[in-house]
Amino acid sequence: MTENKKIIHIFIFICFLFLLLAGYLTYIQLFESTSLSANPYNNRNQQLENDTLRGSIFDRNGKLLAYSKKTGDKQTRIYPFNNLYSQLIGYDSKIYGKSQLEKQYDNYLVNRNIANPLLAIKNAFNSKEKTGNDLYLTIDNKLQTLSRQLIGNRNGAVVAMDPKTGEILAMVSKPDFNPNSSTLEANWQNLAESSSHPFLPRATQGLYNPGSTFKIVISTAAFENGMGTVKMNDKGSVIIDGRQIKNEGGSAYGNIDIGKALSVSSNVYFSQIAVQLGQDRLKEITSRFELGKEIPFNIPLEQSSFGYRNMSKADMASAGIGQGKVLVTPLQMAMITSAIANKGNMMRPMLVNRISTHDGLLDLKNYKSSLLAHVTDSNTAAGIKKIMQEVVDKGTGRNAAIRGISVAGKTGTAENEFTGIQNRKEHSWFIGFAPVEDPQIVVAVILEYNGSSGGSVAAPIARSIISEYLNNR
Repeated sequence: MTENKKIIHIFIFICFLFLLLAGYLTYIQLFESTSLSANPYNNRNQQLENDTLRGSIFDRNGKLLAYSKKTGDKQTRIYPFNNLYSQLIGYDSKIYGKSQLEKQYDNYLVNRNIANPLLAIKNAFNSKEKTGNDLYLTIDNKLQTLSRQLIGNRNGAVVAMDPKTGEILAMVSKPDFNPNSSTLEANWQNLAESSSHPFLPRATQGLYNPGSTFKIVISTAAFENGMGTVKMNDKGSVIIDGRQIKNEGGSAYGNIDIGKALSVSSNVYFSQIAVQLGQDRLKEITSRFELGKEIPFNIPLEQSSFGYRNMSKADMASAGIGQGKVLVTPLQMAMITSAIANKGNMMRPMLVNRISTHDGLLDLKNYKSSLLAHVTDSNTAAGIKKIMQEVVDKGTGRNAAIRGISVAGKTGTAENEFTGIQNRKEHSWFIGFAPVEDPQIVVAVILEYNGSSGGSVAAPIARSIISEYLNNR
């Protein structure tokens, strides 16, 4: 009887171990398989990549932006435009791994774990060399090239997008780098240690005070709350809660309404309007414009923020002119501008249009435009569009004007960590869209530590991009 008990105990113990092992394997399959599959140290991944010709990446018009070439057993990733797409497509290095689109769409590019029955059937009858799938982007290569040329040797970012679809037409971040493996690996140490942080994609992960470009958000709240006709006597400066708020150069504009205030970019006016709105309305309007929220996108996107809990009047005044704890990415400002251009509707930003098999016979995924947020009503958006057009026609944004095309915009000069320590180190902003009556393109431009007004240096960049796009469609 004792022997039987021992056998039973051993049997129960073995069953327990079996169930434990089965449970562990089930957990791995359900919850860890994706991360293990994507792990760069997974030898099966490395073997798959060696055996598969990595898929190519194209712009919206079929221009080849990245492809792979095999020489014997060695596969090389080639970026024919060198630096141009380093902050967007990223890199694919045997030593340093992958980034941006190369990383986010790695499974598709090497045809790994793609659950598509049509693809499985196609692969079963394909005796040729294994190939990955191709990405087709929303980017316009000509507009991308122009945007980078216009920034030149300055640091900053440009984002151009279609306000009706959310499609990204151009997205440039400077500084950048050459992602081709031989150059990247030879310069990695210098790039990684550089004080200019060339691996930081400014357009999507750089956080900046928006400065006066944020006044279109404040204007939206003012219109919605019956303050669109409020006039104030602008004497060039005002004291709010012990803090002095001044206009650029101390200029005084007299008795002005919101249209004139936006046109001349009056800090005195907008700081006081923000205080009148109060913290609850300020928090509510910024939330509607998607600050403080995770926005779905094709590559990693830093979260913009309205970093206040309890606000003093001085905090409200600072927020009203886009300073203090208001931090945005250039993409966020392009989206905010797009919402105004698109009758109050903010579309989800799109960088990838579709994913297709390498021979082009089968689309694995098509991305369709979709609404991200209804920010404001169409009447309010129309009112903001009108006063933004006055900024370009009569105000600080004149350098964005294009003959024969109606342009709306807003300039901005934003303080940063150097403000008060070094002169002429402010960031220079411009946001705008055209044509006003039927917007086709939105552009957001920031130049870091430029020290010049947004109207003088950022607005001409936007003008050239808008003109190129509208005149060559």
